[in-house]
Amino acid sequence: MVHCGCVLFRKYGNFIDNLRLFTRGGSGGMGYPRLGGEGGKGGDVWVVAHKKMTLKQLKDKYPQKRFVAGEGANSRVSALKGSKGKDCEIPAPVGISVTDENGKIIGELNKEQDRILVAEGGLGGKFLTNFLPLKGQRRIIHLDLKLIADVGLVGFPNAGKSSLLSKISHAKPAVADYAFTTLQPELGKIMYKDFKQILVADLPGLIEGAHVNKGMGHKFLKHVERTKQLLFVVDVSGFQLSSRTPYRTAFETVLLLTKELELYDEEVRAKPALLAVNKMDLPDAQNKFHELMNQLQNPKDFLHLFQSKMIPERTMEFEHIIPISAITGEGIDELKNCIRKSLDEHADRENDAYHKKQLLNLQISNTVSHSEPLSRNAVTSSRMDTI
Repeated sequence: MVHCGCVLFRKYGNFIDNLRLFTRGGSGGMGYPRLGGEGGKGGDVWVVAHKKMTLKQLKDKYPQKRFVAGEGANSRVSALKGSKGKDCEIPAPVGISVTDENGKIIGELNKEQDRILVAEGGLGGKFLTNFLPLKGQRRIIHLDLKLIADVGLVGFPNAGKSSLLSKISHAKPAVADYAFTTLQPELGKIMYKDFKQILVADLPGLIEGAHVNKGMGHKFLKHVERTKQLLFVVDVSGFQLSSRTPYRTAFETVLLLTKELELYDEEVRAKPALLAVNKMDLPDAQNKFHELMNQLQNPKDFLHLFQSKMIPERTMEFEHIIPISAITGEGIDELKNCIRKSLDEHADRENDAYHKKQLLNLQISNTVSHSEPLSRNAVTSSRMDTI
């Protein structure tokens, strides 16, 4: 009998990126002392990847229940060896990381039908256990989405990320002229004429000090980890969170965003990145954009003007820098083309690297298999020499 449940989750509107589940393997069956019969082993609990499943669907299908596998059958005269209990399978999306309550990774689901054992069934009663069965393993597990989108929009509050997302995709995020419009990830799809789709996530606005969990802190940076590449969005006129915080130019904004990512995780900072310079419809935007381009192309000429704590170890190298206006639509088509080009190029490189690795492994295995008989012959001949 399978029960499914005790589900806690982190939720952003209709978006769920983490589920906490209770799992328990089935208890073993009773042994048969008089005839030495063994009880059946309890069923196991598995997490299994399914392409069309989402964490929201999983939560909706099994609200407030537990995942418990079936009990092993008792030993009896007609069947001294009890049958195994029924396994319980938890359907989960591809791209999931499974961890225990302490954050230790149990495994990952990277392709359809990948399986991870999360709770083992108890042994059936036998001579060593005085014919008494053992209980199944109890475990609380977390299912975490490793990748939520192809592209993550990174920027300080009010950089125009929400407006940009609505312009390049079919998403309808809240848009307003104040900081922190986005308090939860908004997902949108860029649709191309050849039916290619690219998923874009507008992530909650980053602020200075996020790496030490200021503002939405680690929650934001955790989402950044789950995107293939980053799209920095900065206001060409600069940024000021409030009247009590310092004004930052567009160049300072880029430095600070890079620094926050770097302090959180060097691997996040090393992701492929593009830069969209927004609000080009504002007065004097062209002059400010040229100034920013000069600073980005020659960063070392300007870094001495800033506090050392603002300066990242390595400045961000953008694959494309595109001036845009999310209001008028200026540069939007070019931005969409650059996003696709960048993703395609990196996918090609990853495929090439994968094939090269497979070829190398094949060559190594062939070399080993050809050399093994030779080494045996060498041993034989050396023995013959000593005889």
